[in-house]
Amino acid sequence: MLRVILAQPRGFCAGVERAIAIVERALHKYGPPIYVRHEIVHNRHVVEDLRKRGAVFVDDLAEVPPGAMTIFSAHGVPKRVEEMARERGLPVIDATCPLVSKVHNEGRRYAAAGRDVVLVGHAGHAEVEGTVGQIPGRVHLVQTVQDVASLRPADPEKISYITQTTLSVDDTRGIIAALKERFPAIVGPDVRDICYATQNRQQAVRNLAHRVDVILVVGSKNSSNSNRLREIGMESGRPAYLIDDADDLRAEWFQGVAVVGLTAGASAPEVLLRGVIEGLRAFGEVELSALDGVAEDVRFRFPAELADA
Repeated sequence: MLRVILAQPRGFCAGVERAIAIVERALHKYGPPIYVRHEIVHNRHVVEDLRKRGAVFVDDLAEVPPGAMTIFSAHGVPKRVEEMARERGLPVIDATCPLVSKVHNEGRRYAAAGRDVVLVGHAGHAEVEGTVGQIPGRVHLVQTVQDVASLRPADPEKISYITQTTLSVDDTRGIIAALKERFPAIVGPDVRDICYATQNRQQAVRNLAHRVDVILVVGSKNSSNSNRLREIGMESGRPAYLIDDADDLRAEWFQGVAVVGLTAGASAPEVLLRGVIEGLRAFGEVELSALDGVAEDVRFRFPAELADA
């Protein structure tokens, strides 16, 4: 008998639901193909499903034919990409998560006040590249507490910080503390830039860890928030594995295990989690239950051009 406990909340957040629905509505209203710059969200199964329905994912706007409907992903894009789309006359629908757009606005506001901006985030992540490219001014990327020591702002009295929305709350607090110690005049939003859904899912994994022997996180390897959930499981003293779907399950993970904790990153659909539950039945009878947790009711508006689609 395997007891399987589901984390609550888990899976899709409002920004991901909105981004996927934007592509679906655009396909319905304008017909395929619809071109999407980068993966709309970081989940292989979601991207493949939309690709089958007529979405074409590109890394460069130069790959988009003249006049083709184009969507910017939930992670946001740099200003230069927006400008290139305008220069080429591409019709664009922006699926940037509103919480990511909020970080862009904060960064621009700090830069307009003449402040250097420190961005706490992961190098190479699509959201970080978009945020850096949205801020006209000096932006310093910090990934660890150790990085703080090497910062060289133009004026230590005029410095600010913002954060990627999908970071570990605990790690980010440590970096912010180091920034405040080195630059007492620094201003920023504490960890409020880390999105509500990311924080809720991280706390749910902490709650889960006290009750289980092993933790499974359903999510893609390039999903920042899914990776953070796995790390938090490990930090809580439990073996934790990030899996795309049931095909990734390994029998050796469950030897001597009585209770399995199961969650999903913010870009992972519930159908994948249900598939993992079915996959676990190969290792024994499954008894399913769910933790109490935060009930999320956040919804974001659609772009005006798709409101009636």
